[in-house]
Amino acid sequence: MSNPLMYLIAGPTASGKSVLALEIAGQENGTVINADSMQVYSGLPILTAQPSKEARFSIPHELYEIFDPSERSSAGKWRTLALDSIQRALDTGRTPILVGGTGLYFKALLEGLADVPEIPENVREKARRLYAELGPEAFRAKLAEKDPESAARIKPNDKQRLIRAYEVAWHTGKPMGFWQKSAASLGNADLRAGSLASFTIVPRLLLLPRSELYAACDRRFLWMMENGAVDEVRSLLERKLDPSLPAMKIIGVREIAAFLRGEISRETAISKAQQATRNYAKRQLTWFRNQWTKLGPRFVVPDNQDLT
Repeated sequence: MSNPLMYLIAGPTASGKSVLALEIAGQENGTVINADSMQVYSGLPILTAQPSKEARFSIPHELYEIFDPSERSSAGKWRTLALDSIQRALDTGRTPILVGGTGLYFKALLEGLADVPEIPENVREKARRLYAELGPEAFRAKLAEKDPESAARIKPNDKQRLIRAYEVAWHTGKPMGFWQKSAASLGNADLRAGSLASFTIVPRLLLLPRSELYAACDRRFLWMMENGAVDEVRSLLERKLDPSLPAMKIIGVREIAAFLRGEISRETAISKAQQATRNYAKRQLTWFRNQWTKLGPRFVVPDNQDLT
């Protein structure tokens, strides 16, 4: 009996991943499993470019809108849920098709994550406040007292990872490296080693030429503005959530919020959000170009000279 297939469809925003996932799902009796860190949040299907209701009705979709915007998702939480979704697909004779633009999610799925104990929200808040008070360099020096390896390894502008390393060392009394090594020693590090099954993994990386990708980003945000994104943000703002929550940092939320407050025009909000989307797409291109091939020998980056 041949190994079950598992498709991994990745690429930057607006590159056509969802369309390809639907095509493959129709051909392979598939279940589409979300691997995008923003599409896990509910109430923002337009702004996060989720598959349409029609698509989700015609083909099984999982892990979309599974967290309230007041919650904080993470790669670790997603990985646990994704493994369950993959197993459900197999149990029902379906092909798991993971699709998204969050490279860390694919990396977490295949290589595992440090099994760090849950960090209380008050500790996380204190770490974020300390970073704001000290600034990047002084905070890095503070981190070096608890976790010198992470302080030396994490890039100076990577605020999220610096704070994460600090809160883990602060709360657990052990550096991040300790938990990463523990995860590997427990065999949590590699899905390909057989934590579910021996899969035949089919990776698909979609990288449009940069000019085409940027144009697609611009067109899509215009479509969002005409099809409910403003109402989504208005409803989100009415909840008066913590601005540091991931859902509040979804591209378009800040710009549309400024428009709704009368601080900028609609046209300026569109222009700023389009620029933010293009910047995000550029970061995704960089990640996939540098990291995708490290996930396995079959993970090939398309040869396209317009991506530099």
